[in-house]
Amino acid sequence: MGWLWAIIVGLVLGLLAKAIIPGKQHVPLWLTVILGMIGAIAGNAIARAAGVDATAGIDWWRHVFQLVMAIILVGLGDRAWTAVRGSRRRA
Repeated sequence: MGWLWAIIVGLVLGLLAKAIIPGKQHVPLWLTVILGMIGAIAGNAIARAAGVDATAGIDWWRHVFQLVMAIILVGLGDRAWTAVRGSRRRA
């Protein structure tokens, strides 16, 4: 059940990141989900290091860290995807 939640959270974070980043992203959905999952893991690690991973109620700071990391990773993933796909089209 943990993997299912990881995929769902990755999908939600990845789609939110794509919606927040200005312009059109060329990253496919499967890569968006993976980058969202990695963003969630990295955000959890940052929240744990900051000491805000377990609070009473909803862990808003943890979710903010997860979303910020997903935005960064989707942005970088889009640039890398565009660079790789663009160079293949020229060849």
